[in-house]
Order: sequence, then C-alpha cells, then structure tokens
Amino acid sequence: MEIKAKDILDRMMEGCQIIDYDWRFLYVNDAAVRHGRMPREQLLGHTMMEAYPGIEQTPLYAAVKLCMDSRQACDMENEFRFADGETGWFELRMQPIPEGVFILSIDITNRKLAESEIAAQLSHLRSLRSVDLAILGSTDMRLALRNVLEEAINHLEIDAATVYLFNPEALVLEAAQSLGFGTPIENSRMRLGESVVGKAALKRRTIIAATRQEIDVQGANPAIFQQEDVQTLIGVPLIAKGHLTGVLELAKRDPFDPDGDWLDFLEIFASQATLAIDAGRSFEDLQRSHMELALAYDNTIEGWSSAMELRDNETKGHTLRVTEMTMKLLQLAGISEAELTHARRGALLHDIGKMGVPDAILFKNGKLSPEEWAVMRKHPEYAFRLLSPIAYLKPALDIPYYHHEKWDGSGYPARLAGEHIPVAARLFAIVDVWDALNCERPYRQAWPEEKVQAYIHAQAGSHFEPRAVDMFFRMLGGEERRSRAGMARQSQ
Repeated sequence: MEIKAKDILDRMMEGCQIIDYDWRFLYVNDAAVRHGRMPREQLLGHTMMEAYPGIEQTPLYAAVKLCMDSRQACDMENEFRFADGETGWFELRMQPIPEGVFILSIDITNRKLAESEIAAQLSHLRSLRSVDLAILGSTDMRLALRNVLEEAINHLEIDAATVYLFNPEALVLEAAQSLGFGTPIENSRMRLGESVVGKAALKRRTIIAATRQEIDVQGANPAIFQQEDVQTLIGVPLIAKGHLTGVLELAKRDPFDPDGDWLDFLEIFASQATLAIDAGRSFEDLQRSHMELALAYDNTIEGWSSAMELRDNETKGHTLRVTEMTMKLLQLAGISEAELTHARRGALLHDIGKMGVPDAILFKNGKLSPEEWAVMRKHPEYAFRLLSPIAYLKPALDIPYYHHEKWDGSGYPARLAGEHIPVAARLFAIVDVWDALNCERPYRQAWPEEKVQAYIHAQAGSHFEPRAVDMFFRMLGGEERRSRAGMARQSQ
C-alpha cells in the first residue's frame, strides 16, 4: 500500500481493513480495531477465522467470500456478535482489490437501537389502536375483552389472562373472559381480599406473586394453578371513574420479574380492559373514553416530539412553536378541522426521522461534508418508514415526508414541484425556516428579524410558494396587531 494512501486510511473515522486471499488481515486502521474490539496484533497476520472463531457460519463471511470469488463489490448491514456476547450493527462496503478484499465499516449501532425502540413503541401503539377499534366496533363486552386479552398475551409475552368483573351487591369478583388456560375458569369467583385477584381489588393496586410459593400463600386457586404450572401471577385492579369494575389477572409459566416499562404498558392494557367493560355497560361512556384515548395518542406523539428535543437541546421549544404557528397558517388557508388534526400530528413529528441519523452527523458543529449531507437528507425517508405502518398516522405523513421539498422542484426526497407538494408541507416549510433563522444555534447567531423577513421574501418562487409567503406575512401582521391591542387594553 502506498504511504500516502495508508496515511489517509489511518485517519479515517470509518473502519478500514484489507484481507488477502488467504483470509489474513493485511491492514486495519484504528477505527476497525475499535469496531472489532480486537487488538491490532491479534488481527494482523491472522485469518478472520482465527480472530473470530465461528465467523465462517455468518452472513458476513459469505459476503466477503462472494466478493473475493466473484470480484464484485458488495454492501450489507451486519449485526456482529462479540466474544462477550454483546452485539453491534455495522454498515459494510466490500470492494475487491489486487491484494484481496477492502472492507469499509460504519458503526450504525445507535441508529439501529433508536429504530428498534421506535419500532417497539409503534408496535405497542398499533396494538392499542387494534384494541380500541375492536371496542368501538362491538357492543359485545365479552368479544371486546377477548381482543384485549389476545393483545395483552401477544405484547406482554404472558401465557394466560383473565378478566374478573366486580359484583358490588355480592362483593365478589366473577370471571368474565379468559384466554390461555387449558382449565376452564369462566365460572370462577373470588371474594375481596382472597388471592392475588381479591387483594388487587381490595387494595386497589397491582399485586404480584413472583414465585410458586407466593402464589400458594395467596391462596389463589392452587389446584388450577398447579395444574397449569403457573409460576408468576399478577393482578391489576380495573378502576373506572373512581369505582372498581374488575381485575385483570395475568399468568406466566416461568418466574418473572417485570420492569417499570412492562408495568407501565400493563397499566395501559388494564385501561383498555376497563374501556371494554364500560362499552358493554354504557355506549355513551365508551364514546367519552374513546376521546380520552385519542388524546392519549396525541400525548404520546407529543412525548416523541419532546424526546427528540431532549436529544437535541439546540432546538428546544422549536417543535411546539412551529406546530402552533402552522396551525394558525392552515386555518387562515381554510383547511378543514379533520385535515388540521392530521397536520398537527405531522408537525409534531416532522423531525422524528432524525432518530435514524448518526449522532456524529446530527450534532456536528461545523459544516457537513457532501457525504454527511446525503445521510442527513435521508431523515424524511426514515420518518416515512417509521410512521407509515400506522394507519391512523398515514394522513399525517405530508409534513414529515415532504417539508424539505421546494416550490421549484430542487428539494428532497421526491423533488416535487409546485402544487404537487401537499399544502400542509408547503406552509410548514415557511414556518420551519422562519423559526430556525430566528433562533440561535451553536454554529451561528440568530438572524435579525428584518434579515429573516427579507430572506423569506427572497425565497418566494424558488423555495416557497409565493401565495403561501404572502399568507404567512399576513398572519404575522395580524398577530402583531392583536398583540398591540392586548397590551393597550392591559394599560387602560
């Protein structure tokens, strides 16, 4: 390898390694050593199989062999398992060279973890939405409860679940719906204070019997649970408007120590079970509860938005500011109430795709390189990938996916032009740029208001729709007049 080329590879942040036709490492830079968690002296001169026993059974080995044999480049994302059992994700680019194969590696572990976390949250949200639709679509309480139990078993990874309804006259809890047990327990009854179920109802808090011995001590139908080999039993009280309506009982055939996140999600399923009971007893109450659930969905979306801002302190408050301003602009444009709801969700989630952008690029103080800009410009695609599987968020995708399109067609990701760009995205784009330029960033001072106004006007016809720019400044003028009028009233 030429000295100049080696110096360049040595300084690269990406991992670089060369493997010869005998599978021996001829060269590794510092980044590759970090990525592989292996001292350089245990790599150079050694084969991949010696350095990483068992690697020949992996897709990575197969990809390197294909590149080596066919002399064709190969790209892949690979999950690599280290000797200590931990795993990391790497984007790999393999290129045949005279010496053998050159491998470039980029650590994308943080991106994959973020995607996995959001995917889990979206899966939970889809599950809750499924239950919600089942409740709304049926006045049959038992059918709705069965749907709740099915989703609880699938997403909480438990073996069986039962809903007990509280009979206030007899002061007993009666099994209304059960799923997962081989032994029928639909006619089972529990007194208040008896077993895990009765204690959860009496104390109005979640009760956990985490061992077989604890279950037996609680006196929880020992014959049934011995026959079903239950090792963990959990009872969650179902409370509606301050009144006990029943208990959700969960059973697992393995010892289990739930963490805080699992218990939080359990509480949500308990709320769903409560909704199902209310649906059977009062359809009007169900409608009111559905509105509360819809608000909870929006609160979840706002929580994602807040999480993004916690990750990036320099944009603190940006999302709520641009959302509120966009809503006013859309109202001025005559957008319907239904479309406003979707646009608000889209505005709150407009930057969620940046969860897929590596921290080294997202938080870089200096200018981004062309390669880094290429990665940054993928964040609308990441947003589409994350949000499109959720049916109720599909109408909200216009802003997250298209807010970087430009009126003249030079934007991204789809290079839409003119009125092919959705209205919400066209209006949001102006608000987004306006707020960004008015705020201080680590790499620049906030612009004076006059300079920002001049810039927005100058971009009419290229970046922004001219009519939208005029509407935006009419909105600002109206807000300023209202503000002055309010100050005048206060001074009187």
